[in-house]
Amino acid sequence: MDGMQPIENWLYICALEDIPVRGARRFQSASGEIAVFRTSTQDVYAIDNQCPHKNGPLSEGIVHDTGVTCPLHSLVIDLATGEARGGDTGCVKTYPVRVTDGRVLVSVAL
Repeated sequence: MDGMQPIENWLYICALEDIPVRGARRFQSASGEIAVFRTSTQDVYAIDNQCPHKNGPLSEGIVHDTGVTCPLHSLVIDLATGEARGGDTGCVKTYPVRVTDGRVLVSVAL
C-alpha cells in the first residue's frame, strides 16, 4: 500500500475512509499478509489474512457484525478474538489497531 510508514511501534496503513464500510484492505508485513476490516459500526480490526481451515483470503470475505465469513467455505472468524465461531477449527492472529485523526495504524512486529 502506498504511504505505509512506521510511527513509533505503529504502522500507518491508510486513511479510515480508504477501507470500505463492511469491507477490508490488506497489506504485507514482515510476519505475512494482514487484513484490516471496518465494520458497519466503524470499528476497525486487523487479523492475519489466511483462514485457519482452508487458507482462504479473509479480506475477500463478507464482513458482518464483528465477524468475517471466509469466501472459500463459510467459516466465520471473530474479528476481535481471531477465533473461529461454531467449531474447533483454529484461530488467526489479531493485531492492535488504533484510528487517530482518520488514520488507521496497526501494531505489528517489524
